[in-house]
Amino acid sequence: MNAETRTEIEAAVFRRLVEHLRDNPDVQNIDLMELSGFCRNCLSKWYSAAAEERGETVTYEHARQTVYGMPYADWKAKYQEEQPAARVDALKDQFHNHS
Repeated sequence: MNAETRTEIEAAVFRRLVEHLRDNPDVQNIDLMELSGFCRNCLSKWYSAAAEERGETVTYEHARQTVYGMPYADWKAKYQEEQPAARVDALKDQFHNHS
């Protein structure tokens, strides 16, 4: 497989992942973090960082809008559910201890 085809396939997979996440807003970011160690915000950070590595400027907020399909504040107000403090704290402890 040549590099261009590989890049096209990887880009298609990214777009499909983002589409899947947009289609399933009931899956909370904390659910993703607990199961996989990354969430929509992580994808947004990676998107912004990848752009920067290539000499492009994509702000974190613009990257979030790319991933969420809307401004993050709108998504948060519409879909984000309040989580028990113990659940949030356990996640913070999990990632703090593994960093």
